[in-house]
Amino acid sequence: MLPADAPVLLVLLPSGGTAPQVRAATLAALAALQRELGTAIRVLSVDEVSHPVVVRSFDAHDLPCFVLMRQGTELLRQCGLPEGEGIVPLLLSKLGTVGVTVE
Repeated sequence: MLPADAPVLLVLLPSGGTAPQVRAATLAALAALQRELGTAIRVLSVDEVSHPVVVRSFDAHDLPCFVLMRQGTELLRQCGLPEGEGIVPLLLSKLGTVGVTVE
């Protein structure tokens, strides 16, 4: 279980135009990222179709994109999906905390 005050990686996903198998692969990749991050960061996907107000509130023009937040403060924002070999070290480096648990 993740702590309630854990930093959050919001992954803002575009509405429509995505094949179901692509969407399923994206969600599976995000679940794998969550396993890598352990309790250090909570990964949440926010779909533009289901939560358009939330996506608009981040003024994200190019979707997908991701935003790392901690207690209302934006620590990192990048276009694209959070993927690749260096993403976990990058995200953790933005936390600047000691004692973070990664599984």
